[in-house]
Amino acid sequence: MASTAPPVLPISNPQTVPSAAPSSVESQPPIATPAFRNFVNQITDTVKNGLSKRRPWAELADRSALSKPESISDAAVRIRKNYSYFKVNYLTVATAIVGFSLVTHPFSLVFLLCLLASWLFLYLFRPTDQPIVVFGRTFSDRETLGCLILFSIFVIFLTDVGSVLVSAMMVGVALICAHGAFRAPEDLFLDEQEPAATGFLSFLGGAASSAAPAVIAARV
Repeated sequence: MASTAPPVLPISNPQTVPSAAPSSVESQPPIATPAFRNFVNQITDTVKNGLSKRRPWAELADRSALSKPESISDAAVRIRKNYSYFKVNYLTVATAIVGFSLVTHPFSLVFLLCLLASWLFLYLFRPTDQPIVVFGRTFSDRETLGCLILFSIFVIFLTDVGSVLVSAMMVGVALICAHGAFRAPEDLFLDEQEPAATGFLSFLGGAASSAAPAVIAARV
């Protein structure tokens, strides 16, 4: 009697199952996350450092120190001295005025946030090895930059964003100049004020310079 061969059982190959995994493992975030986090941390630390140098608000609002300037030149000297002493407080007031103006104009706020997000996520912190593809067309960095510039011009000059920002900044500057001209500077804070080279936006300029390496590293 002829012997029959045992049936062959099907065996699955375990190496063929995870073949589709690398596509999801090798996927990268849409932006350079470490560089973006470093940028946000540097801006936050710089703003905190700047706010820690503000003068007491009670000293800013001291009505007993208000007096009429004797002349235009006297008002200019007062503005310059008060500016050097209250620069962080003045910047806080101006920022609050701009923020209030944007909140009362929600469409302008939305346009401005969209513009900021476009620059951050589509250009500054987008990895260079991940080009933008829209409807099957790949956009280079130069084309992306050109589109963002055109979008910025549209948002600032062809919508209410530009007028809202300019109006708010003019109100802030007028309020700051009025306070600086009518507040009599005292000899006390002439000894305490910082060097004249420290500008009104000095700590914001420091934030931009410290955050620039993070932006450059994200574009490399």
